[in-house]
Amino acid sequence: MMKLTIKDIARLSGVGKSTVSRVLNNEPNVSKATKAQVLAVVEAYNFQPSRSARAMRGIENRVVGIIVTRLDSPSENRVLRGILNALQQDGSEHFIVESRFEPKLVEEHLRFFAQRRVDGVIVFGFSQLQQESLLPYKQKLVVVAQHYAELSSVYYDDCGSIRLLMAHLYQQGRRRIAYLGVALDDRTTGRLRYQAYLDFCTEKQLEPHFALGSLDYAHAYQQAPLVISEQTEAVVCATDSIAIGVNQYLQQQQRSDIQVCGVGNNKLLKFLFPQTLSIEFGLYRAGERAVEQLQRLLACPERIEHFCVACHFPE
Repeated sequence: MMKLTIKDIARLSGVGKSTVSRVLNNEPNVSKATKAQVLAVVEAYNFQPSRSARAMRGIENRVVGIIVTRLDSPSENRVLRGILNALQQDGSEHFIVESRFEPKLVEEHLRFFAQRRVDGVIVFGFSQLQQESLLPYKQKLVVVAQHYAELSSVYYDDCGSIRLLMAHLYQQGRRRIAYLGVALDDRTTGRLRYQAYLDFCTEKQLEPHFALGSLDYAHAYQQAPLVISEQTEAVVCATDSIAIGVNQYLQQQQRSDIQVCGVGNNKLLKFLFPQTLSIEFGLYRAGERAVEQLQRLLACPERIEHFCVACHFPE
């Protein structure tokens, strides 16, 4: 197959070279029709920018593509800081894009990274993102926040975080412990943390009181009355965002007798409701670890590693 240049792609697409460049750089000021027209030629001829072209643009070091789910996520930003610090220490460049929990966007970003010939990829996983869509990139990809059997991954101790909170409350003599969580279609934050709560209740013969909903603190505020009664001694929340909603409800009810717990050690939660007990997930460390695993994977593409970041009470 003939080796194309950007000039060739422009000719075959019927557009200018600058338009082709904007498409390859994933710039927004290109119409969908034009972008599809150019990418059709790119894919048909398997075009990839040369290393020399990258060097001319000043990208001489290793380039890593990062796909976050939400740029406004406090927890992901803490992981991202760990990633960026480690990449800076390594002298690597990076691209950051957002998936907004849409598997199709992840696939689009991965194709973009392939066209740009990035050296490695770090993807923030989520429940709807299937392992199969990531497997073609397994030799240079690390997943954060999800555990995939065939992919290098860094994930959190979802079960351990809830057990740690429940054990602490139980040791304090609290027995009427409610739980406010996330819908079970979310495998980690939803199903795993909820199951850890149920397992502990069964083990200690506690009566479970729970409700499942969304991550939104406003929704948690509305759901709080479903699990809180006069007898409630503590509420374990699947996330710190949920804990904010529960605390707001209790504040309005003028109840200070209930211990609220969360997961994530969010700074806003601690500022608004310092009495809340929250688990530290080691988010910054997860970011550093993701880069370390990616470095080893790029050196040895068959080296698939799985690492569960330890959780603990903040010091």
